[in-house]
Amino acid sequence: MNPSKVVKKLDPYVPGRSIDEIASNYGLQPEDIIKLGSNENPIGPSPIAIESLEKNLHLISQYPETNLSSLIKGIASYSGVSPANVILGGDGADEILDVLGKAYIEPGDEIIIPIPGYMYYEFTLKIHGAIPVYAKWDVPSNSLDVDSVIQAISPKTKLIFLCTPNNPTGGLISKDDIKKVIESTDAIVVIDEAYFEFSDVNNVDLLKDYKNVFILRTFSKVLGLAGMRIGYGLSNPEIIEYMYRVKPVFSLTKLSEIAATATLQDKEYIKKSTEVSIESREFLYTSLSNFKNLKVFESKANYLLVDIRETGLTAKELSENLMKKGVIVRDCTSFKGLDEYWIRVSVGTIEKDKKFIKILDELIS
Repeated sequence: MNPSKVVKKLDPYVPGRSIDEIASNYGLQPEDIIKLGSNENPIGPSPIAIESLEKNLHLISQYPETNLSSLIKGIASYSGVSPANVILGGDGADEILDVLGKAYIEPGDEIIIPIPGYMYYEFTLKIHGAIPVYAKWDVPSNSLDVDSVIQAISPKTKLIFLCTPNNPTGGLISKDDIKKVIESTDAIVVIDEAYFEFSDVNNVDLLKDYKNVFILRTFSKVLGLAGMRIGYGLSNPEIIEYMYRVKPVFSLTKLSEIAATATLQDKEYIKKSTEVSIESREFLYTSLSNFKNLKVFESKANYLLVDIRETGLTAKELSENLMKKGVIVRDCTSFKGLDEYWIRVSVGTIEKDKKFIKILDELIS
């Protein structure tokens, strides 16, 4: 059986490496591996979320709720919007992207993606017939080339992606630049705020003044629920209503709903989670900056982009050498707009950060 023409041409998405995979490949104990490659929460989930899950495990025999009004109200309160501005989905923010594609993309429509940037936009929306058009993220200044975005807009443009903080560079897009893009088009401008809590900056206020804004968020980062796959979007009620028409009914599991609701109620956990990640980010930035053969970029997310070309190693070689020592970082070779000399390092606990820096020093100094 032949797949569709789009699927035949689609390059597989390259995710970060897992602990079990590295343990098996290199004969290591999973508990000894330091995972700094997937932008996960270093302190794990909220204790209240764990307790709530344990109390409700018996519900796995039941279908999830279709009316998630309680959780949606919680997200609306957390985000400073009305429940009518919220769409909730399973599979993290990935499902929200897919639903955007179902609701708004016709074959031949264009989507604008600044690169280097998060490549899952392209991976998901090509299935719906979207044609990616690349704008520029200026790596040396770690900032958006806003003119390249505006120049890329055409009558076929349907979605424009602005990731802030940007993945994988960690840089922010100024509100003025975001407004310039919004005001240059009728296309939906998707502001990806997966990491906004680490930057203390968000763009929710733009929803009041513009009808073509969609904000993409997740429970996977500061909220510590990457394994529960919960994503949400914020926009005007009309966009939200159209998306709900094509969204799968039971995509969010009952246990995911329970974990998300509990986490939003755990204000102390959210505060600690944010502070621990920022402390780790700053420790890693200072430590990596001390290596004369590395160039590390300041970040407002929970990861750091590092130029390693002066080490004489490629990202593949260095990440492989680190994995042999039990450390996982992200080889960024698969990111369009970057060559083979970039790695991304996620935050960890300070203890794990120190072990990583010691191992890195042994490998490249």
